[in-house]
Amino acid sequence: MRLIHNMSSIAEYSPVESSVPNRVIKMAVIGGSGVGKTALVVRFLTRRFIGDYERNAGNLYSREVQVDAEQVTIQVQDTPGVEMTDNGINLPDHVTCSIKWADAVVLVYSVTDRRSFDLIEQLHQQVVRTGGANMPPVILLANKADLLHLRQVDAQQGPMLAETLGCSFYEVSASEDYSQVHKAFHRLCCQLAKQPAPASNSTSTATEKRRSPLIPRPKSPNMQDLKRRFKQALSAKVRTVTSV
Repeated sequence: MRLIHNMSSIAEYSPVESSVPNRVIKMAVIGGSGVGKTALVVRFLTRRFIGDYERNAGNLYSREVQVDAEQVTIQVQDTPGVEMTDNGINLPDHVTCSIKWADAVVLVYSVTDRRSFDLIEQLHQQVVRTGGANMPPVILLANKADLLHLRQVDAQQGPMLAETLGCSFYEVSASEDYSQVHKAFHRLCCQLAKQPAPASNSTSTATEKRRSPLIPRPKSPNMQDLKRRFKQALSAKVRTVTSV
């Protein structure tokens, strides 16, 4: 038995013997530090929200899913946070390699962090330069929409920027609303699934050539580790309430 996330629920299916490997859809999630990139990825792949994560080391998550009745393998590359300096943006090599590797890029900012919003245009320019003639599709996600009292980016600024960049826009809350997170990633998956698949005899070779040593091998979300962190987060909240 293997765990398959079919875009609407998580269920177990008997493995299907097939000589034809699943099509692979690769996405890179990029944005500033602390905007909730990892939370969004885990929320999409597992429906679960965990608010406390260790510093992002750039994990590559993999999951088998159903997209428009076709079974595909989705690989989502989480990336370290990008920082803004006096000389521009500090872009880790890992991020540049992820852009080259990906079939699509998800740019993320937090509505509670103005600096993360200001990074987006420069990050998009980097995607354009890196992708060149083969620039991947891009979507823009505004995260933490539930934190209204901490909002630093007006609701209309996100759609305006997305229109300028020529990409789709979604304002979501990884902590409060799975459906909106799912909608954003699902539509991107459907868009990619409609594109012609690469030739089967060159798929594995092309993948290996494009994979950088900076990008780790894909791994499915560790459910036991996620459950452990979720319990720790709940315990911390209980202790806080008790102490008050």
